[in-house]
Amino acid sequence: MRGELIVYWLAWLNTVCWGICFWWMHRISSRQHALMIQLKEQGVRIEGLSRVEHDMMKEVHPQVSEIKEGVAEVVEVARDLPRKNSPGKSGESE
Repeated sequence: MRGELIVYWLAWLNTVCWGICFWWMHRISSRQHALMIQLKEQGVRIEGLSRVEHDMMKEVHPQVSEIKEGVAEVVEVARDLPRKNSPGKSGESE
């Protein structure tokens, strides 16, 4: 009788442990699911930002080459100008 009582309570304990384990795994799974949803939303936001950045770069890229050409022209003109204020030239008074 004593052995049967121990087996009976161990069976109940086993059932309770399975219930706790099931609840715990469900809780972990729910958290993982929520995290996966957040990561998916974050990925969508990053993808959108990447598209916007790419579009901005497309707009800026042609302008960069135009700016470089403009700077090159300015440099050429600046080289051709006489150097009026350079040290050692006549006309400076101290």
